[in-house]
Amino acid sequence: MITTLSQAPDSIVLEPGQSLRTCVDAGTWLQVAEGRVRVVSPPGWFGGTVFMSEAALDEGDVHRMEHGGWIEVSALTPAHLRVHAPRVSPALVSASSEARPVMRFVRLLTGW
Repeated sequence: MITTLSQAPDSIVLEPGQSLRTCVDAGTWLQVAEGRVRVVSPPGWFGGTVFMSEAALDEGDVHRMEHGGWIEVSALTPAHLRVHAPRVSPALVSASSEARPVMRFVRLLTGW
């Protein structure tokens, strides 16, 4: 079963075989509170080739998403994850292009 969300929840509970696809910002931390999961990173570019990396995470592991975009989290055992969004000052957001939805969408597509 695959569930798709447009924004990452604060807490994720998955049964073995379940997957969650969600959008995260660069700098988001995933913390495995219980179980074992596989995380597929957002697509990236390397030398004109699109690639995605995978990481298997065990209970207690923490994984930082270097780039924002769509990730897939799959439970290998019953799992509980906590999602920690990056902290951004309101002044920084309003002063940057991140405040405009179109620029955020472009950043998510390109990995900027």
